[in-house]
Amino acid sequence: MTDTMKARIEKMFRGDAMFAFGFVVALWCAVIFVFFSVKPLMTDSGLSTVLICAGAFVLLFNTAAIVAMVRHYAHEKDFIYGLDIRHLDEMRAAKGK
Repeated sequence: MTDTMKARIEKMFRGDAMFAFGFVVALWCAVIFVFFSVKPLMTDSGLSTVLICAGAFVLLFNTAAIVAMVRHYAHEKDFIYGLDIRHLDEMRAAKGK
């Protein structure tokens, strides 16, 4: 594998990882915002507890899934992104003909 290909793979991986972690940050912000937006409407402490637990599970499992996905992509990035880059190069070459 050439140095150019490795650099392109690394650039694509970093972009995907940044997007994935950006999504996690946005998800945390959205869930926290929704909690504080509806908190004044909750009169029952049991409902508040259920809402906190449900939100915590959503955040926990989604964060864990994104972290696992990024780790998998890091482990297999040569295969995943190498294949994507080859297909992109082939499409560019076909359009140029």
